[in-house]
Amino acid sequence: MNFYKKFTIPFFVFITGACVLVVEITAIRILSPYFGNTIFTVSSVISVVLAALSLGYYTGGKIADKYPKESLFYNIITASGFAVIFLHLFGLIFLSTLGYKLPIIQGPIISSVLLFFLQSFLLGMLSPFAIKLQKVRLEEMGIGSVSGQIFFWSTLGSIFGSLAAGFLLIPNFGIDKIILGTGFLLIILGLFGNLKAHLRLKTFLGVVVCITSLFFINSFSLNLKNVTYSKDSLYQKITIYEGIYNEKPTRFLVQDRNSSAAEFLDSDELAYEYTKYYVLYQIFNQNITQVLAIGGGAYSVPKDILKNMPDVNVDVAEIDPLIFELGKQYFNVPHNPKLNNFAQDGRRFLHDTNKKYDLIFSDAYASFSSIPEHLTTQEFFKMAKEKLSDNGVFIANVVGSLPQKPASFALSEIKTFKSVFNNSYFFAVNSKDSPKLQNLIFVGYNGSDIINFNDEKIKDNKNYVISGLAEKQINLDRFDFTKYPLLTDNFAPVDYLISKEFKNIY
Repeated sequence: MNFYKKFTIPFFVFITGACVLVVEITAIRILSPYFGNTIFTVSSVISVVLAALSLGYYTGGKIADKYPKESLFYNIITASGFAVIFLHLFGLIFLSTLGYKLPIIQGPIISSVLLFFLQSFLLGMLSPFAIKLQKVRLEEMGIGSVSGQIFFWSTLGSIFGSLAAGFLLIPNFGIDKIILGTGFLLIILGLFGNLKAHLRLKTFLGVVVCITSLFFINSFSLNLKNVTYSKDSLYQKITIYEGIYNEKPTRFLVQDRNSSAAEFLDSDELAYEYTKYYVLYQIFNQNITQVLAIGGGAYSVPKDILKNMPDVNVDVAEIDPLIFELGKQYFNVPHNPKLNNFAQDGRRFLHDTNKKYDLIFSDAYASFSSIPEHLTTQEFFKMAKEKLSDNGVFIANVVGSLPQKPASFALSEIKTFKSVFNNSYFFAVNSKDSPKLQNLIFVGYNGSDIINFNDEKIKDNKNYVISGLAEKQINLDRFDFTKYPLLTDNFAPVDYLISKEFKNIY
């Protein structure tokens, strides 16, 4: 009996503490496809959950003093489970309808309040309530000891939930199953606590919720047209679907919010225009033998290189191991001994490798709203240059715009790139005069020859990408680069800079 009295409440607090962190971590993954995995998304989720918990602590303490009943404690747990399930079902409708219409800066906090506040508030009420109940149960313990015990188990549960979400749940289960499972667990936990009170009614309600939830989830799954694959990986939500692009049947790879790669189903021509710019290496160094691609996507560029130069060795640094497996299954990535995939972060790979490359093609930005800061800095570009052979070429696809305004990610990135590559060139895939979002191609040459893209040999090249470079080259003289910060590991406000450009995009 003493064991039951001492550890029953801590057990419930441990489980509910774990559920708080599971909800919080999965909340970021839920919003990322719509708003990107930016600092705005992460900050919004964390801030809303903390605000809800703090109000829950305050309210729970007041209620516990006035109504210190265990049945009410368990009812709050049950209510939090219903809130988790109901708000997730509501979120499926809300995000699919309005997710892409909300601003990327304000959207995450609006969505977080609507979708994650209530359940966090209810779960926050439990800790002060548990302290009150445990003090009533164990009158001989001081309030300090009781409080310490409850916070110990609650925090331990949060640690467990955080690790479980990151290392077990998200890699192996879909977000829908994780959220619904968490909701059902809380409902069952609350029912278990009140096992003797209204057992039949509560069990019936639980079954109804379960059946209804499964019906809604299956309904939404059926509405996803032409989707051949959809799953959360360790790093992102990955969706593969088929559609039409440039009037051709196409298979698309979507990473979180944006379509990051595509492959025509009826030809081996490169689908996205920017991928064709890897051929710029031919102007600088035609005798390449070692190539590194940072970022895999659909492995479009590595495949095209091996198709045209079968003797070249191509290494690919793709941080998400699932991307390579999906590439083989859905995007015709060949089993080729010349193609070597490394499931590593691109910068970490550059640091660890001892190889020198004739061509490095960097395409690791999943979207404009999900740019990894550590791949934008001066230190990164220095590391890449150190891994180039003599006359080696570094080519990067950078998503950005060229506005005549004091805050511009692309112009800060150009300034940073030029600080490392003295011999560098920049091209706009769509239009060098457009202020709108587009793919920008950065070229850094580890050699001394200065290239004139109006040269007849270049303009007469059979490849239209090369022959048209003069029309695509960005005139840097029209920008005052003193207005734009240099991006370093110490100072890289990438999310802030891109937030200033969002109004040109959405």
